[in-house]
Amino acid sequence: MKKSVLIIGLVLLLAGIANAQGQRTFSKIVAKGSTCTPFGNYTIKVSDDPIILLGEKITSYLITYENSPISLEILVDKEENCKNYIVISEGLSVMYTCNGIYFGVERIDEKYSVEGIVTEEKNLDRLNYYHQKIIAQGRMDEIPATTMIACYYPLLSTKK
Repeated sequence: MKKSVLIIGLVLLLAGIANAQGQRTFSKIVAKGSTCTPFGNYTIKVSDDPIILLGEKITSYLITYENSPISLEILVDKEENCKNYIVISEGLSVMYTCNGIYFGVERIDEKYSVEGIVTEEKNLDRLNYYHQKIIAQGRMDEIPATTMIACYYPLLSTKK
């Protein structure tokens, strides 16, 4: 009996630790606005804790929509000359990049496939994808970039 209680307690403890590590909290709202799409208004929150991607601590944001169950997690990977905004969502993950010359969408870079992040081609609206290859010119800070993603991403997904 003591062994059973001990084993059950250990399993619950491990499950709680695994759940706590997998769940990030997003409490600080950094932006709100309208998408001008059926998704309605969006809210962007920043993660309270940085996450580890490819061995580096990075910032993450959560975008939720008023009229859609779809939510986006954006991981901001800072490179030497640009920032990659890896947008992870159920069904379609893409990457927006800001390289100093332009800000636009791309398929997920191969280096992120190690983490299991890939673009599902069947869920990608190709016409809107090509229209978003260059959204803006020049450099862009993180918050304006995430607001652009919140507005443009709903047009990319074939899952509405």
